[in-house]
Amino acid sequence: MKLIQRIGYYLGGFSLGLIILAFFLNGKKVSCDYGPDARVLKNINSKTIKYSNDIVIDTIAMRYVLKEGDINFSESNTRQKPCGVYVIEGDYNKKEITLTVENCDSIATITNFKIE
Repeated sequence: MKLIQRIGYYLGGFSLGLIILAFFLNGKKVSCDYGPDARVLKNINSKTIKYSNDIVIDTIAMRYVLKEGDINFSESNTRQKPCGVYVIEGDYNKKEITLTVENCDSIATITNFKIE
């Protein structure tokens, strides 16, 4: 079998596999959250979010940062018992927003909200 025939068979099988995958995964909420930031943000967003009593929060900005923000692991205390503490930073309307979130088993509590 010549090289060009091998490449043709490979591309034919590969394209058929892509079509089958597209058919099976069509309409399903499949995500690829493999990075540490994405996994933690997905975990926090899947829980009930509560707010500390002594802070004032812009909920739109807070939701945006919880969805699109970056976790500052150097300032976070992820192994704290019983709930890990995460510092999430993001930009919203050209303002830097920093959230401190206490991530427990079923509840995520926002303990600090700072706009700079």
